[in-house]
Amino acid sequence: MKKDFYLTRYALIIKRLERSPATYPELEDYLLNSFEFQDAKIVSYSMRTLQRDIKDIANLFNFDIHNKKKGDNRYYIESRPVMEVDEYNQRLLESFQIMNAVNSQPDFAEFVYLESHNPRGIQNFYDLLFAIRNKRIIEFQHFKYKDQSVTSRKVQPLALKESKDRWYLIAVDYKDEKLKAFGLDRISDLTVSKMSFKLQQKFNLKEHFKNAFGIMNMEEEPEKIIIRATKEQAEYIKSSPLHHSQQIVRETGTFLEFSYHLFPTYDFIQEILSFGNQVKVLEPKTLADKIKETLKKSIQLYDDFPNNP
Repeated sequence: MKKDFYLTRYALIIKRLERSPATYPELEDYLLNSFEFQDAKIVSYSMRTLQRDIKDIANLFNFDIHNKKKGDNRYYIESRPVMEVDEYNQRLLESFQIMNAVNSQPDFAEFVYLESHNPRGIQNFYDLLFAIRNKRIIEFQHFKYKDQSVTSRKVQPLALKESKDRWYLIAVDYKDEKLKAFGLDRISDLTVSKMSFKLQQKFNLKEHFKNAFGIMNMEEEPEKIIIRATKEQAEYIKSSPLHHSQQIVRETGTFLEFSYHLFPTYDFIQEILSFGNQVKVLEPKTLADKIKETLKKSIQLYDDFPNNP
């Protein structure tokens, strides 16, 4: 069996067992009849390989596959934890599935087109993880887009967070003892100190970002936000919720209204603006007014454009 095919096997085994428990012959039949195995021209799958795959799946994705040794002898997935690590593992698995599908056959690249990304700052990812896990103080230079300035930072690193294809370091800044987010693409000259730190206050980052949209710091209370979307746009919003608090509060033949409980941050405003005339903010009025003011400025910008190229 191909050595580079193991991630595809893991994904298929999990997919089959998430549907229902299965015996080894049922798993073997499912795998050998899958398009992935057929494309790879694999015609056998041994019990020994299954046992090894089960151990590897447990180590890689943090959940166990058990076997009912008595009775029907079926394999099944033990209840998977509903927590952030499970979401992480699910995304990791999805990424592996895509990666293996594209890499398994060279000609797949001819009809699978991925977004072109040029992520910066990823070279510091492992060093930052090390500092976070071992509670090491770090120092770096940070570039600020707003005024094009560079400042020296000394921080206590707590976590890494992704938002809109960018990664951010969540840390306590020694300058003012505040929790802040630093874009990895704007961090340079990173130094991981040998000195460890002890937090003066506990931060529950799960709660901190619970009502967040994006990465912006939240200093006020989250609000109830209601938006109205056209029927067509609403289908996209239903299939890919803007936030985990999303709920449908009204539906007619021409539009749907969604409610959210979150901070009306800059990131959320930009998301609403990206929908153009397909989405309107109904509540709160302060947010609706802010959207209207932004749109007025956009129109003014285009009105002034011929005179100020």
